Amino acid sequence: MIQIENTFFALGESCTRNCLIICDRGAMDASAFISKEKWEYMLATNDLNSVDLRDNRYNQIIHLVSAANGAEDFYSTEDHVCRSEGVETARELDYKAAAAWVGHPYFDVIDNSTDFETKICRMISSICQKLGIDVGDRLLTNSRKLKFLVRGPLPSDADFPPFQDFDVVHNYLQSNNPQMQARLRKRGQKGHWSYIHTIRKPKLRGQVVEVKTQLTHRDYVNMLTQRDDSHFTIFKKRRCFLINNQYFQLDIYREPSHPRCKGLVLLETYTALDSIENTLPFFLTDVVDVTGNPAYSMFNLSLKEEWNATNKFCHGLKDPMDGDSKKPLEPTTAAFLKTVTSEEGKSNGIPNGVAGTVRLNGVKNGVKNGVSIDVPNGECGKHNGVSNGCILNGVNNVKSSGIFNGACAEKIHLSGDTLKRAENGDSTGPKMHAVNGSIAVNGS
Repeated sequence: MIQIENTFFALGESCTRNCLIICDRGAMDASAFISKEKWEYMLATNDLNSVDLRDNRYNQIIHLVSAANGAEDFYSTEDHVCRSEGVETARELDYKAAAAWVGHPYFDVIDNSTDFETKICRMISSICQKLGIDVGDRLLTNSRKLKFLVRGPLPSDADFPPFQDFDVVHNYLQSNNPQMQARLRKRGQKGHWSYIHTIRKPKLRGQVVEVKTQLTHRDYVNMLTQRDDSHFTIFKKRRCFLINNQYFQLDIYREPSHPRCKGLVLLETYTALDSIENTLPFFLTDVVDVTGNPAYSMFNLSLKEEWNATNKFCHGLKDPMDGDSKKPLEPTTAAFLKTVTSEEGKSNGIPNGVAGTVRLNGVKNGVKNGVSIDVPNGECGKHNGVSNGCILNGVNNVKSSGIFNGACAEKIHLSGDTLKRAENGDSTGPKMHAVNGSIAVNGS
């Protein structure tokens, strides 16, 4: 297989036109059909390693989920000379084949949640996006990138499905165009590395375009001389895993970094589902959707300056269709990452402007954004904490930990008075002390 591929790779490199080489099956697929011991023996005998075969050999991996997994009515062995497995065996082998590629930096899983024609369009669209080819609205899909804040502590490794862990290093590069971001990524396991150069362009038809180029070690070292000194180098542990045909990346930020990144854990995935709530990893129990929140952009997280003292904070790459693309984006300080501490000294972990429930003293309150509830006097010990923008009615005196994120960040002194809901920044009840903004509903 490797010899055949190398022949076509050499032909592609010698061609004067742009080439896209598509390999039906890749070298790692063989590991799904033999024992782990035999696979590792093959690698050792041929002086190969998984990082080179999986991460460096192919620019993108697309796993088309078998019809045996989600479209069983269409699975058949008739008229298929190479297909003899029953549905159960085919489903098991399909999962093993997908698991063989877990950890590749650009791994897309195309499931059977749509009809076949749409499935093919989703596949082609993912390839075009990787190549930076604008296909207009011809391959419209609703697939989107989602990002979640994961509040620790993380569960033990045994609670995860089979996973691959990587060491990841990001460096932002200098750019003459404030509407473009350039960065280098070094990613590897056990001393074997892959290198990627990414250029993030302004939005085009509402979508950010990223052009990624695989680099040699020499090119990587040369380009590091263009490092932007206004950014910290970002160090992460990246855990990749597959669950319910959904591919996830869990980024655990490491020091040295800005204090804003201390303890930060982010979960990312791509999906075409309307709701992903039921497919999120069940073992991650405290997760908040922060998709699109600039406070969780790696570009902003890596800035050395404080966000309220810099003009480099990026709220988003502007779409030229929205107006003057030459005018730099104004930085925002309204969404900067800041947690509020309770009486016990525990942080609720929710950044400003993000809705979500909070854990306080080990109790999850379960109150959603914009909801106000009544709590009987004396019950505050059982109902600690309130979601962003929520205000309790009848919280009794200083035992309350207060209201978080855009409301009260200190104690509430009521002395039997009734605390009323405050809207649009106006307090209609007793005076409350606020940090990070006025007393409000919906984050105002």
